[in-house]
Amino acid sequence: MMKQQTLAMAADQASGFEQYRKPTRRDEFLRTMDALVPWSALCEEIAPHYPVAGKGRPPIGLERMLRIHFIQHWFNLADLACEEALYDSVSLRHFTLWASIWDVSQCLTRLRCCAFAICWRRTS
Repeated sequence: MMKQQTLAMAADQASGFEQYRKPTRRDEFLRTMDALVPWSALCEEIAPHYPVAGKGRPPIGLERMLRIHFIQHWFNLADLACEEALYDSVSLRHFTLWASIWDVSQCLTRLRCCAFAICWRRTS
């Protein structure tokens, strides 16, 4: 039995009228920021301080985390609001270099676990 496809999944597959829609202001803003921000230079600067794969879950890619961080500041989103926005918005998923909604859910599960661990360390 097949699961019913959500609108976000259909948009990821670029089926239907999604390819003919007018770009939103968010789409234009993200396209402009993608062109203006020097992602490789930022990644080179932060890479020595970013965690590397070892024991436990592998870290999320540095550029992807930077893009999520910028989205949170640009659109004034808390962690949970950013997670919901990534599920809902195709343009945000494309900006953060995710191919599909399934990648988002797996990665954000890791983010929640990491945030919980950091908060737990601070309180104990």
